[in-house]
Amino acid sequence: MPATLLYELAAEFLGTMIILLFGGGVVAMVQLFGSGSPGELVNGGYTNITLGWGLAVMMGVAVSAKVSGAHLNPAVTLSVAIFRGFSWAKVAPYMLAQMAGAFCGAALVFLNYRPAFLKQDPNLDHTAGIFCTFPAFPDVPSAGFIDQVLGTALLLFLVMALTDENNLNAPSWLTPILVGAIVVAIGISFGGLHGYAINPARDLGPRLFTVVAGFRNNGLTDGASAWMIPFFAPFLGGIVGTAAYDFTIRKAL
Repeated sequence: MPATLLYELAAEFLGTMIILLFGGGVVAMVQLFGSGSPGELVNGGYTNITLGWGLAVMMGVAVSAKVSGAHLNPAVTLSVAIFRGFSWAKVAPYMLAQMAGAFCGAALVFLNYRPAFLKQDPNLDHTAGIFCTFPAFPDVPSAGFIDQVLGTALLLFLVMALTDENNLNAPSWLTPILVGAIVVAIGISFGGLHGYAINPARDLGPRLFTVVAGFRNNGLTDGASAWMIPFFAPFLGGIVGTAAYDFTIRKAL
């Protein structure tokens, strides 16, 4: 494997791990600490979660942008391969690096907060949502699917706009801040139906960790199949969002 690709994969791994460290960490802070009952949102609640995830993405992008392009999301990698000429030979390695980074980020959050997990959830049967997403309406899967397609489409549409050299072409130092702001906006506006994963690695990597760690409500081996929508729908959303940008705004520039 060429040394350049190894560095790119390391950047994708570390950038995605940073996202999960801060993103999973803020959810752990909100749900595991304070005077509320287990699972109750305390310590800033949902506002802290949306801000924490936005800052997490900002930091992950800042770390990896110059080396790997800061995909940090398989939906981004697939979309730029289809629409921006990104090498198809790098698609699978990038996605694996992202998935591994998300897995390790979740593992470090659990290791750090293990005493709090064991106090709040000694049987590990109701706190897997700290690491991965679950539907608000499991009997209406179409709601979560539409939500994830729309959220990821918005993410890719806006990222393409701010990175297009003929459009906004944001300066390199500002790009991580703007991408983080996009994630905050999506979380504030579209976070309720399925937890706004908008990133297959961000959801499946930590979900695989919950299986390994022994969480019973993991949405993967518990028969609930909660993993499917946040894994598959963002791929479609990324394609839709990038195509929408290319066939409207980009054509007009």
